Parts: sequence; structure tokens; C-alpha cells
Amino acid sequence: MPASKGKKNIHIHTKTLQDLELQTVLNQVSELCITALGHEKALLIEPYNNNEAVLKALTLTNEYLASFYNENRIPNHGFETISKELKLLKIENTYLETHSLKKIVAISLTSNEIIKFLKKFEEYYPYLNQYASNIEVTKVIIEQIDGIVDRFGDVKDVASPLLLELRQDINRLKGKINQSFASALNTYHNLEYLDDIRESVVDNKRVLAVKAMYRRKVKGAIMGGSKTGSIVYIEPETTLQHTRELNNLEYEENEEVVRILKSLTDFIRPFLPLLKQYQEFLTELDVISAKAKYAKSLNAILPEISEERQMLLRDAFHPLLYLSNIKKKEKTFPQTIELNQENRIIVISGPNAGGKSITLKTVGLLQLMLQSGLLIPVHERSKVFLFDRIITDIGDNQSIENHLSTYSYRLKQMNYFLKKCNKNTLFLIDEFGTGSDPELGGALAETFLEEFYHREAFGIITTHYSNLKILASELPFMQNANMMFDEKTLEPIYKLALGQAGSSFTFEVAQKNGIPYSLINRAKKKIEKGKVRFDRTIAKLQKERSKLEKTEQSLKVNERKKLSEAEKLEEINVKIQKKLESYQELYDSNQRLIYLGQKINDLSEKYFENKHKKELMDEMFKLVQIENSKRKKVSAKQKKTEKAKEKQIKQEAEKKVEVIRKKKKVEKQKKALQPPKPKPILKVGDRVRLEDGRAVGSIDNIEKNKAIVNYGMFTTNVSLDKLELVEAIK
Repeated sequence: MPASKGKKNIHIHTKTLQDLELQTVLNQVSELCITALGHEKALLIEPYNNNEAVLKALTLTNEYLASFYNENRIPNHGFETISKELKLLKIENTYLETHSLKKIVAISLTSNEIIKFLKKFEEYYPYLNQYASNIEVTKVIIEQIDGIVDRFGDVKDVASPLLLELRQDINRLKGKINQSFASALNTYHNLEYLDDIRESVVDNKRVLAVKAMYRRKVKGAIMGGSKTGSIVYIEPETTLQHTRELNNLEYEENEEVVRILKSLTDFIRPFLPLLKQYQEFLTELDVISAKAKYAKSLNAILPEISEERQMLLRDAFHPLLYLSNIKKKEKTFPQTIELNQENRIIVISGPNAGGKSITLKTVGLLQLMLQSGLLIPVHERSKVFLFDRIITDIGDNQSIENHLSTYSYRLKQMNYFLKKCNKNTLFLIDEFGTGSDPELGGALAETFLEEFYHREAFGIITTHYSNLKILASELPFMQNANMMFDEKTLEPIYKLALGQAGSSFTFEVAQKNGIPYSLINRAKKKIEKGKVRFDRTIAKLQKERSKLEKTEQSLKVNERKKLSEAEKLEEINVKIQKKLESYQELYDSNQRLIYLGQKINDLSEKYFENKHKKELMDEMFKLVQIENSKRKKVSAKQKKTEKAKEKQIKQEAEKKVEVIRKKKKVEKQKKALQPPKPKPILKVGDRVRLEDGRAVGSIDNIEKNKAIVNYGMFTTNVSLDKLELVEAIK
């Protein structure tokens, strides 16, 4: 977790949360929760009131996000709410039903599994493990409940000796009831007193379906009749006595079950704080998981948290706009904005519908999300600072209820800003200075902006007022910016350009929308020439910047292509190098085998001449010893691997050789068609090689059309017809 210089009291006004639509983000996060309590808690997320809490929340979310991309996925944390069970445990002499006990087992198992998992993989999840480490892992609750309640949610027969005895008696009695009922059924069926269906079930008891006319002839208790009245349901007298006894036993069984459940509940009651801790832990983990899933959907990250007063948002996306555009399959344009001690306030200008407000909201919402423990969709090299206060004035806030005009409301807001604004504040104001006379409102807005500037606050404002643009160019730690437009079509590019003010393109946009040129010309004459020239100059500068942007993008594309090609060539070079090394090993191995073959050939020839067997064996043994001294002992597995590698290289080499042979064959065929070249006369000392061969040697001796060629490590007899001069080849 990043270090913090200590706790700071952070306070962010509710209106700021509403202006920047944090609740919409929280609604989307809550939808990703898998538990009811997690869903509720996610909706209540708000900015933390100190840096330490912010950093802890961000780190936990970042660790959970990492679990989606490694092999050690965090186990499922789903659980059924046990809030009712926790309330019951607080009340003396109450007891939990079996289904409630099963829920407690499930939540205990889930908590224990996750806590043990985080401990095992502490290296991957140090802060999640630290967060879970203060929660006790115990099997006592699980074992105690499992000893009494079975997997179907029934109390086990062996839960107590009395319960076992009662259930055995009940089963025996049920057997007697079935026996006596079967006897009565057969008797009355033979007497033809029963209807075709013979029997039925009433109040969970088997009864005879007696024809109404014979009801007085069947002894037993009448339990009811059919709708038509043709059948009377009678419980036979022979089973009545057993049924009464069964009712008594079942009552006693129920009493014993209640006693067992009360005893078990009393055992669990001291664990109430732990169970509450389990539920809180899993609820918090559900919220962290939902934050991580949301971050994944946005490609969000944890940027560097700086202790210095600086903010650099590179390629920042507005999360709501980004997700909305993904659904529509439309492109979202990212923005890059930097605020620091040397550049504290940015004044964004330019035409409407160019993206000024969305840029403003992007900065504000990302800052709010970050300070609420949510990761943000920015480039990994971004840098952020945690503000004590974020204040906003966005949108038309005219109020009918309190009879305030937009301007009156905005003055109230400015008054609030003046009270709260300091060097640890981020202020965001949309359409600064509007709602009043342009001249007077602009002058007042300029005064407010100067005040915010002198208090060293960080801020972004959007405006059409020229005096605010001029102020931004005059003050050293304030900067102009504009949303770029295509100079030909006047369509927005949705890209923020820092360093210069933006033209409102008032007359250009009017002309594009069909307003007659004569009217536009009259309008131009009605305003100061200086203002028109100023706006025209800004528009011209914007066009130049747009051209430069396009050139820069083109150069970047070319540079990326070159880098990509260079990487490909490097990969090919590495592969070729590996192939060459493999072939060199194969060549060295084959050369060694040729040398050994030549040695054995020389020994064979010597033995052929002198027939000295002992001398031959001694020489052979020496040769074997020399070769074995070069070998290293390896395991069977290594040997198998090396053999497989050697086999693969040989196969590759053979394929290459086969291709070369085919090529040579074609060349030979071509040569055969050409008249043969005169063979050079070879003499002792000439450097030669075999036709189509590579190894070069020198002739030591020539006898009877045969030459003894010396290759350094060995010599061999070769026919002169098969040799060619190396110099001739050169």
C-alpha cells in the first residue's frame, strides 16, 4: 500500500456527488454484487474522510482485480444473509431452526475457506490477507451443527439417545399401522364394501374409501367424504389405537427435537460476534469484488498516488460515457489533463457541443471515484493527488421552489466557494460567469477567478468570456485550453489542446447552419473590430494546431510500424541463431562419429595385416576409454530428452538436405545437358574436396588414379574422378 503522510479530514459536499453523477456509477457497481447485503452496501459508498482509508480501499480493490488475471483465483464468497439469525441469538431462550443452522454452517465454511486461501497465497494478496487475518478460523461451529443436522436439514436420529429410541418406536408403530390397515383393507375389499379406488389419504393418514351405503358396516372413525357423497373415508378401528399412540410419540419426538435445537443454539450463542464478523467480512469482500469487476469492465487501474500537489490524467475516459458507448458500439475519446503547482487552473473555451463539459466532468468524477476506493480508467503512467475538498458548479440550477434565478443561485455558489476554497481544493465550474449581463458578469467572474488563483486552489472552468481567456494567458500558473474542431467541417474532434484559448466559431457555425452572409456581416459590424480580430486569430491558431496534430499522429503511426518491423526481424534473427547452434551441434557430433569410424577402419586394416588380436583389443579399449572420459553422467530422463532433441534436429536437417538434394539433382540434370568441362590435373599438395561436398583437405599422395586426402583428423583414399580443386571453385 502506498505510504501516507498521515490522516487528513476530507469533506465532499452532497451537491458535488450529484453534479458529477457518482450515484449512477454506484448503481452500476451494485449490480455486480452477488449478495443482497453487498448490493445494499455498494449503493452507500461515498468518498472516505481520510487518506489512509482511501489508500487501503484502493489497494484491496487492486489486489482483487489482480486475481482475475492470475491462476490463484479467490474462492467464491456468496452467502445467504443471517441477519435474522443474529437477532435471534441475541434473545435468550430462543432457538434456531435447522435451515438457519445450515446457513450458519455455509457462511462459516465460506469464510474459513477464503481466510485460509488468503493466508496460503499471502505473497499474491498481502493486504487482503492482512484484512482477513484478524478473523478467527474455527471448525467448532461447523462440527457441532453437522453432528446434529443432516445434509437434508433434518435433526439426526443420533442427536440424542432419547430421540433415537423415540424414532425407533415410531417406525415400529408405523409398521403395525400399515399391517393392521392392510388387513382391514383386504377384509372389506373381499366384502365389496370399498369403492374402486379402495383407499385414500386424509390428514396424512391412510383411510378406507367405503361406499356410502356400507358406512355403518365398517368399524372406525369417519374422516370425511367425497364431494358427491358417494364415498365415505373411514380410518379402521384396528389402526385407531396405534394412531393415538403414534401421535403421542410424535409429540414427544418434537419436544426432544426442540430441546436439542435449544441446546445447540445455546452452544452457538457465544460465537455471535464471530458470526457477525463473518457476515461483515463477506459483505465487504462482495463490494470489493464488485469494484474489481467494474474496474475490469472499464480497463481501470490504480494510478500513482502522489503526496505532492500534482495531477496527471493520461488518456482518461468518462466511465459512464465509455460503458454507454460500448453498448452502442461507438468510440469514446480520451482526454489528457495535467494540473500542478506551475499549472494550477485550466480555462477551457471553444464552441458548444465540443466536449468541454464532459472533459470537466471526467476529471471530477474520476477524482470522486478514486477517493471512494474505485479504480479509474486512465493510462498506467497517470498520477493523482487526494484533495480535502471538491466543489462544483455544473449545469443550469434555476430553482422555481425558492424563486432563485440562475444568476442568483450562482452567486450563492460563488459565496460558498469563497468560504471553502484553499490550496487543497479542486473546483470545477461549467459555463463560468453566465446568467447575467456579459460585461458585468464577466468582470465579476474574472474577480472570483483571480481570488481562487491567489488561494492556490486547483481548478478547471469552461467559458466563452474573452476576458477570462486573456486572464489565463496573463497569469503564470493558469493555462488556456480548447476543445479542437475540424477546420473544414467545423465538426468537433473531442480532443483537448492545452496552451491556447479556443474560438467560439460563432460566425463560422452560423454560416454553416445556413444563416445568410449579409446578416452575419451586419452582426460583425455591430461589435468591436478588436474582438473580431482576436476571435479570428484564435480560430486561425486552432486550425494550425489541428494540422500539426494530424502530422504528429502520422509520424507516430510510421514510428510504430518501424518498431514492429524491427521486433519481427529480431525474432527471426534469434530463431536463425538457435537453428545454426542446433545444426553446429549436429555437425560436430557427425564429425566425431566420422573420426571414430576412420579410427576403427585403421585398426581393422592393421589387424587384417598382422592378425594381432590382443593388440587390436588394447587399441579398441584405449579408444573407448578416451571417448568415455569425454562423456558426462546424466539421468535417464535427461538422456531421453537429449535423444528426442537430437532426433528432432536430425529430422529437420534431413528435410533441408532432401530439399538441397532435389535442388542439386535439378542442377546435375542441367549440367548433364551442358558439355562437360575439362577436368583439372590434380597433383600432390592441391587443396581439394569431394564433388558436392564441403570438407576441404589436401592431397598427400597419388597412386593408380587414387589420391590419399588428408582432412586433418583423418586421411582417406578417394578416386581422382570424384575430387575437385577448391581454387577452381573460387
